[in-house]
Amino acid sequence: MENDNIRISECEEGDMREIMAIERDSFPSPWSENIFRGEMTNPMSRMLVGRVDRLPGKPVAGYVVYWRVADEMHLHNIAVRKDLRRKHLASLLLREAFRASQSEGARSVTLEVRRSNLSAQSLYEKFGFSVKGVRPRYYSDTGEDVLIFWGDLNRILPEGEHPPEPANKE
Repeated sequence: MENDNIRISECEEGDMREIMAIERDSFPSPWSENIFRGEMTNPMSRMLVGRVDRLPGKPVAGYVVYWRVADEMHLHNIAVRKDLRRKHLASLLLREAFRASQSEGARSVTLEVRRSNLSAQSLYEKFGFSVKGVRPRYYSDTGEDVLIFWGDLNRILPEGEHPPEPANKE
């Protein structure tokens, strides 16, 4: 899939059915619809979706949920439709979330990953994240540890990918 077939935009109410299908297919303990709806109304939360422009109905291909808190971005959830994985969509979603957060004043990013989720760890390491801590037995479903990753937005976004300065509002 060419990256120009993906359009990233803010989540809309009509995206919920597809988001829930992706969520259930992606995680052993998926978020509930109520959690996603809470994120849609939380002023700290941001939700972006990637849509496949070339397919009928422009279906949701993936999503990212993150918070902006002070000068940090907290990545909470990211998933891609099973049939569209390994096509760099997660990287596109992350890059857009990083750009948007940086334009809002974020300087660093934190996220948590299951110790067993090696593909996610590899993705974050490619962006320059590093493990800064461990929460033992964090996940109640498996007792698995969570790794705490941190990244510096000035290092994560390559030169030329920084967002433009916000326009002055007069």
